[in-house]
Amino acid sequence: MSQNFIGAASRFGNKVLLALVPALLLPIAAIAGSPVAPPIDAVDKVERQSLNTLPAFIDEMVASQLRTSEVAGAVVTVVHDGKIFTDKGYGFKNIEDNVPVDPDATLFHPGSVSKLFTWVALAQQIEARKVDLDADVNSYIDFEIPRNGFAPIKVRDLLSHRPGMSDISGFIVYDATQLMPYSEWMKAKVPRRVWEPGVETAYSNFGASLAGYIVERMSGEPFDQYAQNHIFKPLGMTSTTFSEPLQGALGENMATGYEVKDGKFVAKGHEYLALVMPAGSASSTGKDMGRFMLALLNGGSLDGQRILKPETVRLLFSNSAANAPRVEGMAHGFLVEREANPRLVGHAGNTIDFHSDLVIAPDLGFGYYISMSGGEGSSEARTVLSKAITGYMFPQKPTARWGGAAETAPMGRYRSNRRDYSKVPNPDYDILASAAGPNSVEFIIQEEKTIWERIGPHLYEKVTDVPENGPYERAEFYETDRGARLSFSFQPYTAYHFIAAD
Repeated sequence: MSQNFIGAASRFGNKVLLALVPALLLPIAAIAGSPVAPPIDAVDKVERQSLNTLPAFIDEMVASQLRTSEVAGAVVTVVHDGKIFTDKGYGFKNIEDNVPVDPDATLFHPGSVSKLFTWVALAQQIEARKVDLDADVNSYIDFEIPRNGFAPIKVRDLLSHRPGMSDISGFIVYDATQLMPYSEWMKAKVPRRVWEPGVETAYSNFGASLAGYIVERMSGEPFDQYAQNHIFKPLGMTSTTFSEPLQGALGENMATGYEVKDGKFVAKGHEYLALVMPAGSASSTGKDMGRFMLALLNGGSLDGQRILKPETVRLLFSNSAANAPRVEGMAHGFLVEREANPRLVGHAGNTIDFHSDLVIAPDLGFGYYISMSGGEGSSEARTVLSKAITGYMFPQKPTARWGGAAETAPMGRYRSNRRDYSKVPNPDYDILASAAGPNSVEFIIQEEKTIWERIGPHLYEKVTDVPENGPYERAEFYETDRGARLSFSFQPYTAYHFIAAD
């Protein structure tokens, strides 16, 4: 966890890929192929029976995770049909004082789910015609992103995580005296440019911070105050803020971060993410996150207060770019969780101490938000719960297996393109791919093995540790004019580059 990445959560297996997300992507830009849809009838409604029994299902799962998965506290909020359907707290805000989680008052760090607020803020500036999607980002800021022989980075490249830059690290701190305005930190940490913008998605915390700074510059308001005035206040999100350190009641209501030592929870100091404020420093309650989901699902308005036009919300939900031809890619700021049956978009987030996920079905008026605190196991617990809710509400069946021509994709070592290129890559986080029979492949990361079976040319579906009703994750090998690549459906923000045969 030393790199302090924040971002969408990995769902590779039973471990979080700590090198990729703290425990959150030819040239590929022109790819527009359709992912393979799961072989079930089109989903055009939320099943009432599943919805009615969902709270009890969640209760049972989280109760088990509190006992077995290093979860100290959690909040789960589900929205449907214009209302908060269920909003519950589990475990403890503070174990030492025996204070339970209150979903209406206890704040958690949503991590990179915070970026959704930033993309909304940027979209507001686009609506106001103060920002152009195809403009050079340098035209909106008071410092320069060096060209270094590459084309200018466009605003739309930020929304698709395609600025062609290294990711950044080292920005989560536990000492408030280390904080400075995020704009100053950002100007001192401009990352290396590694390829042309717009050609390959690689998750960018710097890009999201830059988007927030563009909002700040164009609006004339500090970013945290802008979010307060134009998103949180209009939506009645009274316990949400980007500001750090937290003040008054918000600070008092912040959940405690924990680590597990010798089988016991040990409280940690407060973590701060204000060095990359727009990329991840928000704090919020389950209730407030429910109101945010309701506004998005209602075309950008809630209780008569509009934060975006319906067509702008549709843009954010719509596809922007995908690394691979047949697995999910990026919407605009949102990650595509499932392409169809039903379409799901959202964003996951990991800080060091908190693990979150937000998933919505725009066509069905349904969404859920999860946030957990605890030891390292709580990161995987969040992922397991999120997948379980998706499978419970929108069950899948396995895709038919394919036994065509022999696989020609190179087997061996693949390395994520989402990393801090100023640091020597850690080979322990590489993925090792090898044939596991004529129509299956084995992936190994950090000694964990998973098996995937072929469902099409160079396309595989996971069979190891798959939930009863899915989701069924897919992996695709493909070629670009810069070499062989590997992508996973659950990591639309990352591509893995072939490094060497094993």
